[in-house]
Amino acid sequence: MVFCETDLERVLAAAADLAPEVVVADSIQTLARPDLEGGPGSVTQIRECGLALLHLAKGRRTTVLLVGHVTKEGAVAGPRVLEHMVDAVLYLEGERYQHYRILRAAKNRFGSTHELGVFEMTEHGLEEVPNPSEAFLARPAGDLRRAEPGAAVVASLEGSRPLLVEVQALVSTSFYGTPQRVTSGFDPRRLAVLIAVLERRVGLKLGRHVVFVSVTAGLSLEEPGTDLGVALAVASSFRSRPVAHGTLAVGEVSLSGELRRVARLEERLREARRLGFARAGVPAAQAREVKEAGLEVIPLGTLRDAAEQLLGAKSGRTAERIGP
Repeated sequence: MVFCETDLERVLAAAADLAPEVVVADSIQTLARPDLEGGPGSVTQIRECGLALLHLAKGRRTTVLLVGHVTKEGAVAGPRVLEHMVDAVLYLEGERYQHYRILRAAKNRFGSTHELGVFEMTEHGLEEVPNPSEAFLARPAGDLRRAEPGAAVVASLEGSRPLLVEVQALVSTSFYGTPQRVTSGFDPRRLAVLIAVLERRVGLKLGRHVVFVSVTAGLSLEEPGTDLGVALAVASSFRSRPVAHGTLAVGEVSLSGELRRVARLEERLREARRLGFARAGVPAAQAREVKEAGLEVIPLGTLRDAAEQLLGAKSGRTAERIGP
């Protein structure tokens, strides 16, 4: 049943008459109470309308779904008290030109948070993606085509689910005074740190080069265990040496260039083995703890070690560069 109304009092009256099991308010910023000052979307209106719908949910045992706008930073628009009132906060993310949609649980009073669901937009609506890792990889691990420089596979831990995602990087000579660092799906400030570590600890002279980093399928990587893969993709593009195909890179990169431990390493390795990966570069401090991984585990102490052991032979000619 669709009720085209922005007056909250009428919405509550209709809900009392129909006694529905589920009420969807789309959106909370369009609802208003006539006895309050301020128009729809104001702080007062959002807070009071949210409180009234909360009483509806608790008093009548009705499930209420509030659809809300988000800010440019991706946070729920309006007063933060709205997030404190509700039982769960879910973010539906996705690029306009991508088929995939990511559903994240940022708050959940009845379950774990930071869980993630992957869906695909089809002609029949949103449908679950049963194997997200395969969807986020540009090609399967068993593909025998020649690996191209500038690509690496990382294992991101999203809630309780490890996801294998391909990261692509492109390094080129800059024709401007200040080289650009452009990212899609990765924190640009974190990329700046990794570039500084590559230049200082590995010896890659990236100061006069533009660096582009992109995560496939519109996914956003925030987990620190993906640092190693992103850094390897940049080094691979700069040196024109591809990462060996079927290789997974897992590790957090410190400012000293050392690789730090990551959470739930064995789960990431099991996911890689299931998808046919042959080896994985992991922090040396954790390599001895891995039991029955089912694939070759390469202990790596530093980012320099990773660049030396995981990058293959030089492929073709590189663009002009400074330094080794």
